[in-house]
Amino acid sequence: MENEMRAPKAAEADGHDDVAVRIARRTLAARGAGYADEVRRLLDAGLAVMDRCGTESRPRVADIVAEAGLSNDAFYRHFPSKDALVTAILEDGTSRLGRYLERRMARAADPEARVRAWVGGVLAQADPDVAATTRAVLWNGGGTGGLAAGRHPASATLAALLVEPFAALGCPDPAGRATLAAHAALGRLADLLWAGSAPTPADGEALVAFLLASARPG
Repeated sequence: MENEMRAPKAAEADGHDDVAVRIARRTLAARGAGYADEVRRLLDAGLAVMDRCGTESRPRVADIVAEAGLSNDAFYRHFPSKDALVTAILEDGTSRLGRYLERRMARAADPEARVRAWVGGVLAQADPDVAATTRAVLWNGGGTGGLAAGRHPASATLAALLVEPFAALGCPDPAGRATLAAHAALGRLADLLWAGSAPTPADGEALVAFLLASARPG
């Protein structure tokens, strides 16, 4: 009888717990959405301030939070340091570049055309309208540990996109050769960026020829 009398209270407690869990989850979801918005604003603000500073000076946290319209508390809630934000900007840029190349390659009709689309998208990062931003981000990233010496942050992501077309072209080691091809392409991109030169059609054709030769057997 004693257990029977306590059962409704236990059930009632469980019901209260269900309500508490639902409310807690709703609160966390709302807070998470707000935090995601803060992070996006900080990433975009950091990129904008880097673009203005170029390679002459490094942005300050004060400049970034002012650009974002947020407080120092909001900044340090998500990033332990300015270097951590720069690393996140590098990761965000890599993700955006990867999606951009995927869209270009998806419109190509065959493996060779996909390689051409990939090359065109990579070299487009040295076009005058985006080169200054690309250069500023890489320059800032060089002192954070987010960039290993001699390694572009997008190398693995970009190499992965070449594996499928290389395999379709009969490459005996598509993953390995795609990695080498990505390093070659990003090296050429770096040459153009630091020379302040826009890519020419000849640059694209030479790189396409090199990648196709690397991909084909023999």
